[in-house]
Amino acid sequence: MVLGPAAILSAIFVLTLTAGYYVAGRTGSAPHAIVLGGASFAAAVILLVRSGLRQVSRLERLGVTDALTGLPNRHALHHDFKRLARGEEEMAIALIDLDGFMLVNEHYGHSIGDRAIRESGAIFLTICGEEASVYRLGGDEFALLKSGPLAATLLEGLCRKIVERMMRPVKVDERRLTLGASVGLARRSAGEDVSSSELLRRGDVAMYSSKRGGKARCTWYSPEFDRSREVARELDDELRQGIVNDEFCLHYQPLVDCNTREIVAVEALIRWERPDGKKIGPNVFIPVAEESGLINPLGLWVLRRACRDATAWAEIKLSVNLSAAQLRNPEFPIQLGHILEETGFDPERLELEITETCLVLDPVVAERSLAVIRGFGVNVVLDDFGTGYASFGFLRQFRFEKLKLDRSLVVEAGEDDGSRAVMLSSITVARAMNMGVTAEGVETEEQAEMVRAAGCDQIQGWLYFKAMPASEIAQHLARKTIPAAGRPDLPADSELPGSKVA
Repeated sequence: MVLGPAAILSAIFVLTLTAGYYVAGRTGSAPHAIVLGGASFAAAVILLVRSGLRQVSRLERLGVTDALTGLPNRHALHHDFKRLARGEEEMAIALIDLDGFMLVNEHYGHSIGDRAIRESGAIFLTICGEEASVYRLGGDEFALLKSGPLAATLLEGLCRKIVERMMRPVKVDERRLTLGASVGLARRSAGEDVSSSELLRRGDVAMYSSKRGGKARCTWYSPEFDRSREVARELDDELRQGIVNDEFCLHYQPLVDCNTREIVAVEALIRWERPDGKKIGPNVFIPVAEESGLINPLGLWVLRRACRDATAWAEIKLSVNLSAAQLRNPEFPIQLGHILEETGFDPERLELEITETCLVLDPVVAERSLAVIRGFGVNVVLDDFGTGYASFGFLRQFRFEKLKLDRSLVVEAGEDDGSRAVMLSSITVARAMNMGVTAEGVETEEQAEMVRAAGCDQIQGWLYFKAMPASEIAQHLARKTIPAAGRPDLPADSELPGSKVA
């Protein structure tokens, strides 16, 4: 039998009084004096014990409670899971990660970040009510736990409400913070032997799938995710080894002047051929490099090698793609300066291409880095324009030197009047802002004539050139112009239509 705090305190008091009467009988002392002394002692002991019990209770609460939000923590989730798992019912867990939290901390400081965490937790509690338990796991990660019939279906409904609500700003004082939420869900069927740790892991895997899929969405765990992660881990190891063994090379795709048909620039594109002869496409290894952080050393290698190769092609410009991860790296402008100094490449001949995604992810950091890059004399190009992220407001804010129309927009403009109107308006805005315009992915004479008539300056695409090794660029430069009747002989090893790499 376990005694409660009240029973313990009562026992102490009774035992103290009894001891006082016993001592009085043995010593002949005045019973009331000894009893009073004993009572005083008992009171002191009771106060000490009560204080100790309060501290123990407080420590117990701290052990299962998040100090910042007051929500149950990770330990509480595991405890609740074990308690509910005895019922042999269906259980479901959701992992929630705040999409824009890192930027809030960087821009406003950790004090505002902490308050954003508390506000988010309060929102989750309001939405879940009594239907599911809400936990804060740490950082900007939360979890929901639901058990009982249809637990998975009901929890998914709550998560979709959370995603929808987090698309709207979270208010902290007078600030309206844009966060968003990505959710990963995992279920345990009734009677299935799956631990809380494993279910959390599955939810975490699904949550990162939501992140990679564009954020602000819910994704259920699938065993296929683990198989894909294993393949990605193996590819990551091979990628690291490939960088050490210098297994990469660059190919270049020329850009042609719309009117003179002269080659005016080349775009550097990375290629990976394994020692066993297997070619791995950039659409496969670039996402792995971005997730692992290898995109930074790989991107610097591309930039350095391209500058060295293009030094011999003094009459044309060089375009190099810049990934969002590189642009977010505060060290990149410094590294760029070192490469320009090391290679002796003229910065005014260099064009760095960034995608709309780079700007959407962190426009403040992007603008700061681009200002330093432009200070070197390097031109900045907005690549893949028309794929759905950037607006004309971004063009006004960042004032690019050149706009590259995405291949999909060029293709659709040839088939649809609405798409053609978008293309024409994009070119008009670019012209008003003194930007050059390049049409990507041009594959037919009809497309070439269309973009030429629309006012584009340059054409890039299979109609004239596929990507080729550096050794072949010089002979094409010697020709100066491209025959109007069609494209020149094309090397066999070239990129897929529309493929782009950083």
